[in-house]
Amino acid sequence: MDKSWSVSDRLTLRLEVEEFYANYIACLDEERFEQWPEFFTDDCFYQIIPRLNFERGLPMATWRSEGRGYLLDRITAIRKTSVYGPRYMRRIVSAVRLIEQSAEGFDARANYAAFETLPDEFTRVFSVGQSHDAFTRIDGALKLRRRVCVFDSELVPNSLVYPL
Repeated sequence: MDKSWSVSDRLTLRLEVEEFYANYIACLDEERFEQWPEFFTDDCFYQIIPRLNFERGLPMATWRSEGRGYLLDRITAIRKTSVYGPRYMRRIVSAVRLIEQSAEGFDARANYAAFETLPDEFTRVFSVGQSHDAFTRIDGALKLRRRVCVFDSELVPNSLVYPL
């Protein structure tokens, strides 16, 4: 971790990041997808990628969006064009860490787990991994410049409909 944060500043910022993640997850779990892009900057980068590809620097990702317009397109697809069975998703974020500061903001890491429930099935673990997030401030509010969800399995979830 960057030593330039004071203990007080680091704790205050960590609480703010944890609150951000709680609001982010609530937005997705409650399927308020139209509000999801508001957590990002206009020129954001969002990706869901297998760990093996991430660690090897390979570009093949399960989901890749460059800019808020791509996120909005995905919401349109979820609401109007994709065909999939009904499902409920629950996400959990833990082990939040502040990594380093930069001129643009700061980086953070967090572990995540996503669970999926289909109406006539038991709940199952859908995806587990780590998010690599770059934050900035716009008008005092935290926004994601970059969010890369690195899932641990080499298998691609065949029902990746909703964001992580």
